[in-house]
Amino acid sequence: MPHRYFTTEIFGKSAFLRGADAHHLGRVMRARPGEAVTLCDGRGTDYACAVRAVGPDLVELEIVSCAPSVSEANILVTLYIGYPKQDKLELIIQKAVELGASRVVPFFSRYCVAAPKKEEQKNERYRRVALEAAKQSGRGAVPDVALPMDFSRMLTDAAQNDAALFCYEGGGEPLHSRLGGAKRIGVITGSEGGFSPEEADAARAAGCAAISLGPRILRCETAPLAALAAIMTLTGNLQ
Repeated sequence: MPHRYFTTEIFGKSAFLRGADAHHLGRVMRARPGEAVTLCDGRGTDYACAVRAVGPDLVELEIVSCAPSVSEANILVTLYIGYPKQDKLELIIQKAVELGASRVVPFFSRYCVAAPKKEEQKNERYRRVALEAAKQSGRGAVPDVALPMDFSRMLTDAAQNDAALFCYEGGGEPLHSRLGGAKRIGVITGSEGGFSPEEADAARAAGCAAISLGPRILRCETAPLAALAAIMTLTGNLQ
């Protein structure tokens, strides 16, 4: 498989890689003129390229052809994740990108164990995790990882989707019953402590549908990925 990189420097029949990606392609992978490389613009288009010239911090490529990425889902799924402790969020982001999520939004709720701390710095790392996962999994777009929101703002954001699904340990409707023909889907899952009854009521009042993920209690790192995989299966995006 040709090497795969993301860049916004695409001009006519020429494209450029700089910095760490240029170093990786030129120095680590020892690319030579004529070698095939796949570039992505991060917005769903893949470019088949050939290396034209390799420098210490710049690789110039010739665009041979371009086409819509076949790896992007036909729906947009945003995961709203109750902020977990330790490094669980990195794992969730990585696997969510592999499964086809379009956006990840952490949020703080009543029973979150983790507390806000250096979130801008952490967000830079989370975005790198998303980028590397997009490269590894052959994505044509890099999912956005938002800065954490409070619970109220998160509900307002989630309600903008065609379907907003509130995964609640207190029970709810089957997931498949609320998908319909939705193209933009928001999935809300809790942290280690789950949700309070008041938060569940607020979610319903905001227009979110309470959803059950089955009779077992899933860990906070399992629930969003299970829901995402189920949605991708039900919409034909894991075929």
